Amino acid sequence: MSTAPAAPSPEPPLSEIARIVDTFVAPSKTFADLKRNASWWAPFVLVAIASYILVGVAAQKVGWEQIVENEVKLSPKRAAQIESRPAEQRAQAIAQAVTITKIISYGIPLVNLAVLAIIAAVLMASFNFGAGAEISYKISLAVVMYASLPGILKALLAAGSILAGLNPETFNFQNPVATNPGYFMDAAVSPALYILASGLDVIILWTLALTAIGFSAVSKLKRGTTFAVVFGWYVLVLLMRAGFTAAFA
Repeated sequence: MSTAPAAPSPEPPLSEIARIVDTFVAPSKTFADLKRNASWWAPFVLVAIASYILVGVAAQKVGWEQIVENEVKLSPKRAAQIESRPAEQRAQAIAQAVTITKIISYGIPLVNLAVLAIIAAVLMASFNFGAGAEISYKISLAVVMYASLPGILKALLAAGSILAGLNPETFNFQNPVATNPGYFMDAAVSPALYILASGLDVIILWTLALTAIGFSAVSKLKRGTTFAVVFGWYVLVLLMRAGFTAAFA
């Protein structure tokens, strides 16, 4: 008598280190494991550490006033407003901008957490109500957290370029390293085009692809659907940013 084939053994659970490594080399394994354990603290901590490395290097090698001056140049209207003020008021405006930039920079992990929490909510709602998935918010947040891990490479590359002798007058936190066409453009010439070109960023596109793979792995949705939703939202937000910049920069 023939015997029934044995049921395939379940995949062994992954450690946090294995999940982080597999995000880069075998992302489907990492995201599938999130259905077992949707912990997201490990990628959050790693991204925060990389962010602080970049902030520390930029503060030491570029300087806060130079960072603020570089950011002001990205908005011609804002730069013109500051330049039109008396010297004392210009100094006060720069000092206030330095303080705000420091607060945001040192609070970047919380800023990232808030942004990713919103993205997780929007994508969860899009897949659950728009595509009939059943994804919990905890799993959705874990997916976007692990998908954000390539940002570590961008932060470290930016810090390395500064240490290698990058011209301080060309550095800004919004676009710190040459991973997109916008890096090589003058934002003052066409701010909206600069936003669009900066959006074609290798690291961001990698992150979006991981996000789409992740939501496909934790649901029964096809990858074509998850890629369409994730990239569709990104294109919409990018176009809105470019339009806002064209109107007010």
